[in-house]
Amino acid sequence: MQRRLFEEDHEMFRGIATEFNARAVAPHYARWDTDHMMSRDLWTAAGEQGLLGLAVPEEFGGMGMDDYRFRAVLDEEFARSNHLAVGLAFHLHDDLVLPHLLAYGSEDLKSRWLPGMVSGEKVTSVAWTEPGAGSDLRGIRTKAVRDGGDWLISGQKTFIGNGISGDASLVLARTDGGTGRGSHDSFSLFMVQKGDGYNTGKQLDKMGLKASDTAELFFDNVRVPHADLVGEEGRGLQYAAEQLPQGRLAIAVASSAVVRAVYEATVRYTKERNAFGERIIDFQNSRFVLADILTEVEVTEAYVDQAILAFNTGELDAGSAARAKLWASERAKSVTDRCLQLHGGYGYIMEYPVAQAYLAARLLTIFGGTNEIMRDVVGRTIAS
Repeated sequence: MQRRLFEEDHEMFRGIATEFNARAVAPHYARWDTDHMMSRDLWTAAGEQGLLGLAVPEEFGGMGMDDYRFRAVLDEEFARSNHLAVGLAFHLHDDLVLPHLLAYGSEDLKSRWLPGMVSGEKVTSVAWTEPGAGSDLRGIRTKAVRDGGDWLISGQKTFIGNGISGDASLVLARTDGGTGRGSHDSFSLFMVQKGDGYNTGKQLDKMGLKASDTAELFFDNVRVPHADLVGEEGRGLQYAAEQLPQGRLAIAVASSAVVRAVYEATVRYTKERNAFGERIIDFQNSRFVLADILTEVEVTEAYVDQAILAFNTGELDAGSAARAKLWASERAKSVTDRCLQLHGGYGYIMEYPVAQAYLAARLLTIFGGTNEIMRDVVGRTIAS
C-alpha cells in the first residue's frame, strides 16, 4: 500500500539524512556501542547538517521548520541503518527538552540555549524520573528552594538519557516545600547546566541501545539562577502534560520505523537463507508470519502517519498520542520477536541487526510512560 505522507521536500531531506548516516554514523557506531557512548563530534556534525532543532526559529539559528514529517524521515533512516540509539538521543534533545524551551522559555533563556542546541554544541537531557518516581511524576522528591535571586536544587535523578554526554538537563523539581506526593502545582521546571554543580553518577548498563549513554544525576544544593526557571513557578507538571503528546508521538514514529525496517530486513534474510533445500521464505509458515507482519506494518504506518498530520495541525491531544504510542510500541515489540524467530539461531547473534532491534524495541513500551499508563490515559478519555 502506497504511503502519501511525504512530499518532495521530505524526500530531499531523506537524502541528507541517508548521507549523514553513511558518513558520520555507520563507520563509528560499533565502537560507540562498545564504549556505551557516542562521540560529541556526532552532535556537531548533525548540527552542521541541519538535523537538530528543526523547529527552532531562524532568529535563534534554526530553520523554523515545525513540520514533524521531517523528524519522521530522520527516524526512518536511523531505523533502516540500525542506528536506533542515535535516534533516541536526538529525540531527548529535540522532542522533550526543546518544546518546553520554545513554548515557555523567556527570550533570555531561548537566546542562551537554542543556538547551541541547533549547532550541537550544547547537548541536553530530561531529568524527570527518580528512583521512586517514574511514570508517576507527582512522586518526585527532588526539591528546589528559593535562596535570594537563585534556587537551590537537591535530589537524585535516574534513567537520564544523555546524562553523561550532555551539557545540561531540564529538571523537574518540587518547589512548594512539601514532602508527600505533590499536587498539580507543586513542581517547576529548570534548565540546569552541568557546570553549575550537579554530578553524574554511574553509567547504567542497559539491555540495548548501548551507544546512547544513560546515567544517574545527583544534585546537592546546586545553585541555579532564577532566570533558568522555565516558564512560571508551580506549572512544571502542567507544562510536561502539554508537551507529552510530542514526546509520545516521537516514540510512536520511532516504533513504526523499527517495525518497517525489521520486516524488510527479515524478508531479505528469508530469501537468502536455505533450509532442507529450500529458501526460508518458501515454507508456508514463513509466508504466513510475514503476511501478518506486513499487514501490521502498513496498519501501523497509516495510524502513525495520521498522528503526525494531526500534530502538524495542532490536533494531536493526549489521548490520541497515547493510543499511537501504545499501538506502535506494542507492534515494535511483537514484530521484532517474530522476525527474530524467522532468523533462527542467527537471530540470537548480536552482529545481526534483528537481535539489536529486539533489545532496543523493548524500551519503547516503557519509555515516555509505560504502556500500562497509556492504557489508563486512553481509558480515562473513554470514561470521561
